[in-house]
Order: sequence, then structure tokens, then C-alpha cells
Amino acid sequence: MKPLQISPETAVKLAEKLKVPLEQIMHMPQHILIQKLIELEKDKKN
Repeated sequence: MKPLQISPETAVKLAEKLKVPLEQIMHMPQHILIQKLIELEKDKKN
């Protein structure tokens, strides 16, 4: 599995939003990251 193809700035923002370490963001499978972002959006709307 290759690391996510995102910029360092994006990785830092995602780590802050999802409240996980930066290293975890970089090694997280893309489908799991997308699922977490969807959950974050749902929480924001409620």
C-alpha cells in the first residue's frame, strides 16, 4: 500500500480535524480516510 497522494498541508489539516497523529493520516488507507471525512461532515451538519 502506497502513502496517500496529498500535500503536507492537507495532511496536517486532516490530522487536526480528525484528531489523529499525522503519521496515522499518511498511512491510513484512502477508503478509511474518506469514510472518516464523511462522518465528520455528518457530525458538522447535525
